[in-house]
Amino acid sequence: MNKVITDGLELMPPSFSDGLDVWSSGDGTPGSDTYDGSGNGAYIPADQDFGAALEVVKTSSVQQVRYMGETTILPGCYLQVTARVKCLSGALPDVRIAGWAGEAGGGHLGGVTEVGPSVSLTGYGEVFEVTAIIGTGQRNGVDMVWADANYGHIGLDLTGSNGGVVRIDDIEIVDITDAFLRDMLGIVDVRDYGAIGDGVTDDSDAFEAADDDADGREVLVTAGTYFLGGNVTFQNQVRFEGTVSMAEEHRLVLQKNFDYPTYVDAFGNEELAFKKAFQALLNYPDHTSLDLGGRRIALTEPVDLHAAVSNRETYESRVVVHNGLFFPVSGANWDDDVVTSQATYDTDDASYLTNVANIGAIQVGSLVTGNGVGREVYVHEVDVGTSTVKLSAQLFDAQGTQEYTFTRFKYLLDFSGFEKISDFVFDQIDFDCDGDASAVLLAPSGVLVQFQDCWIKRPKDRGITSHGAGCQGLIIDRCNFESDEAGLRTQDRKSLCFNTNKNDCKVRNNRAARFRHFAVMSGTGSIVANNHWFMGDNEAVGVRLGGLIVAHQNPMTTISGNYIDNNFVEWTNEHDADPSVSGYSFGGLTINSNIFTSVDGQVSSRCIVAKPYGPGHYINGLNVQGNVFRSFGQDFDRVDEVDTTYAEFDYDRMRRIVFEGNTYHGIEFETQNPFVGEFTQASEDETWTIDTETYLPFGGRAKNIDAVMAVGPIRNDDNDIVFAQPYAQPEQGANDDQFYLVWPEPVRGTVRYSVRMDEPS
Repeated sequence: MNKVITDGLELMPPSFSDGLDVWSSGDGTPGSDTYDGSGNGAYIPADQDFGAALEVVKTSSVQQVRYMGETTILPGCYLQVTARVKCLSGALPDVRIAGWAGEAGGGHLGGVTEVGPSVSLTGYGEVFEVTAIIGTGQRNGVDMVWADANYGHIGLDLTGSNGGVVRIDDIEIVDITDAFLRDMLGIVDVRDYGAIGDGVTDDSDAFEAADDDADGREVLVTAGTYFLGGNVTFQNQVRFEGTVSMAEEHRLVLQKNFDYPTYVDAFGNEELAFKKAFQALLNYPDHTSLDLGGRRIALTEPVDLHAAVSNRETYESRVVVHNGLFFPVSGANWDDDVVTSQATYDTDDASYLTNVANIGAIQVGSLVTGNGVGREVYVHEVDVGTSTVKLSAQLFDAQGTQEYTFTRFKYLLDFSGFEKISDFVFDQIDFDCDGDASAVLLAPSGVLVQFQDCWIKRPKDRGITSHGAGCQGLIIDRCNFESDEAGLRTQDRKSLCFNTNKNDCKVRNNRAARFRHFAVMSGTGSIVANNHWFMGDNEAVGVRLGGLIVAHQNPMTTISGNYIDNNFVEWTNEHDADPSVSGYSFGGLTINSNIFTSVDGQVSSRCIVAKPYGPGHYINGLNVQGNVFRSFGQDFDRVDEVDTTYAEFDYDRMRRIVFEGNTYHGIEFETQNPFVGEFTQASEDETWTIDTETYLPFGGRAKNIDAVMAVGPIRNDDNDIVFAQPYAQPEQGANDDQFYLVWPEPVRGTVRYSVRMDEPS
């Protein structure tokens, strides 16, 4: 690039033969003395070495020669100034290129170097050449760096002893920018705009100036460390050979190449680069996604995402982080923090612990454990001033004062410092926890956070955790969860894939292997569809635990099309401070078209377990249809059960339970409701006792007999056919699971019947 050629820029001062009235013996500014008639300078028309020349008698300690015209200084343009001189007589001086730097508007630009290197004249009549380079960038070879100059009065100085007579050839100024920039047609270098790159000087203005002038060209940040004292935004493509440093609160926004690899180039540190890229993502609305470029990002500690974006408490616009991998660097930063404190729980204020001892040590997002605490209860808020902890869920049996344990897991990505995060998407992200870390802690509030096509591998404690309402509308699609505890017995594991506290969650097409639980879901209105989770172990006759814990008595949830392997669906009300029946009881659950499989489980293994945590509960609305139940290696007796650890159901109030159209293999009693059976009375009897033999769900009673149809003739003791109809007496026997058919006379024969353990409507 040469501005003389490309822009027609006039750089060369006029020849001395054109007159000395434009050559100043001062600084060159308007009004300064000239060599025209000054008495110590004369025009020499025909020097044998120079042709036309200026002859000067040195009378000042610094004898100046300046062109009074304004030589333009442009960002990115480098000027080489050259003069040839010789001393004829008198004291031999030193000579240097020099100039006066001017700002736009005519003021003097102070604080810059205005002289080049000196050359000593060592002989009379010998021609010496002096040269210097002037430019806006601090680059190797630039003698006078005029970063903010607009123009200059350029010439030379004679220094040293006075009395010498010196002749000066015409001064040449040429554009040598090509010597500095490798590709001037496409690159703007920040150093040309005054960037220093010493890691101390604030180069933010130079960065902004370079970007302003780029006009579609690429901005180059050459080697060095550039401190940026404020926010910097690049509107043009930028390439980093050097690195930048800036305060935590300051932002670097790259509009044209907003991607994680560029931030790594900019900051030279993977961890910091992600924080800065995430900071820019949430502060610049033109970007809706952050591409991690397929990079593996090593984290030495949990990423506090709110600390990275400290200027925001909430974010509710859709953004996507995709195409990358996070993994922890092993160390103490990933150790769980465990605090044991005494606290008081009152069911009248069921979302809080009060009078919490040592509350300053308890962290938001900690798992709460203790007597009467259900699974996956977390610290939602901490109020140190009132010694109060707000909980993510209620406690089922903790009235009074006791000790609780608060365990804070460490997550690769931690949103807990925000107030609310909504519409946030993780797409094609590997959370490679490596047994050292958990994966993601959601914000305390938010809607429609989504994980799609992600891998959550070997979490130490948890995959995805909600410690409040940040899981409202949570979507987990096509993700794979791999356990760090695959080699342990099921009952010895502690990790789980995710939990939810709020409503409308969609969990679809995922795979999970060998955790303690797949999920604990205590909200309502959710869909769990087409997943495969298997939680068995290598035990010959292994213990089976709940894989999916539905921790709400009336969840309005559909569990459909899943492959549920070596575990069961567990339905509880453990997040209820008053677990006895009040208002809605158990109901609103659909379990259909799933494959339940058990391999080498115990005879007592189950597929569906209901567990009321207080008395008086019943089921009002359960639909179990179209499922396949199969046991390999060890048959078990039935697929359903009530866990009566805390309470039993009120079977008199059971309603709207459908348990039909299912397929059973390796199961002794095929649960049905209504149960359709066949009974043969071999000898004449007026009262037939028919036993449902635990075929009814949850050991239910023979409550309603919907139909009785004779199969073949009914005969009396005279072998006559009896055409009379019997009447039924339900809920007979010690367990109320029998019913009587009462005939008008003793008869024998076979009937097909339909019996229910509930009220159908």
